[in-house]
Amino acid sequence: MSTLTTPQIMGILNVTPDSFSDGGQHYQTEVAVKRAFQMKQEGATIIDIGGESTRPGADPVSADEQIARVIPVIQGIRQQDKDITISVDTTSNTVAEVAIDAGANWINDISAGEDSINADGSEEILRLAANKNVPIVLMHRQGKSKTMQDAPYYDDVCAEVNDYLQERAELALKMGIAKENIILDPGIGFGKLLEHNLALLANLESLVDLAYPILLGTSRKRFIGEIISQESVDKAGKDNPEKRVAGTCATTALGVQAGVLIFRVHDVIENKQALDVAFQIKSKINQ
Repeated sequence: MSTLTTPQIMGILNVTPDSFSDGGQHYQTEVAVKRAFQMKQEGATIIDIGGESTRPGADPVSADEQIARVIPVIQGIRQQDKDITISVDTTSNTVAEVAIDAGANWINDISAGEDSINADGSEEILRLAANKNVPIVLMHRQGKSKTMQDAPYYDDVCAEVNDYLQERAELALKMGIAKENIILDPGIGFGKLLEHNLALLANLESLVDLAYPILLGTSRKRFIGEIISQESVDKAGKDNPEKRVAGTCATTALGVQAGVLIFRVHDVIENKQALDVAFQIKSKINQ
């Protein structure tokens, strides 16, 4: 992470039957592995593999079930490619440890360690990241997936998110995680209404100013659909996240200008183009 100076694409690989946008599409191991290499060819440098849907209203998935879903995919990728960065998307220290032993390089924890607190109050997943010396993404969310969108409320969403992430980063440092291994994510759409998401996106520079690499995950999310309205539904009037690609690319370009370094997306080609163009423009402005 200390050598990361240009924006990178993290490709989303959900090995789940119920993720909000691509649930079931890559549920079979062979299909998931093939998709991983397709995303690499399209420009992704990180593959984020998850075995538990974290969409609003989703139920928790046991560690054993997550392991059964993601480990064969990690092993399948590693058999063919020893170098590509693999991230495991989980809040379970058990899943994270098995995934790292199978070949994963990063942990992507949407609970910022809070879901792995043990009896003595220690966050096990933070201790694991320290012991394994691997990067970990610490994300802000308000509430759990099942109920987080019921009634989210903030007095000042930007200040509260930034303060929370700063606190979690400081805890990670105390747990022994190297500063260069800490990545922060504002958690767009996780316990946040449209107004909250827009405020965070309009003030990304303040998050970048915390001096940690920032990950932005807006891909195909509901707030984009709220903005583009009927353009985000199919012919039958059903909500269709795949119609939100252009809106996602707009946030990617915005994030590049703000200094965000990692973009977690479903649609790699389109977002890589937006990233590359925005970065070239930014580089010219800064000359």
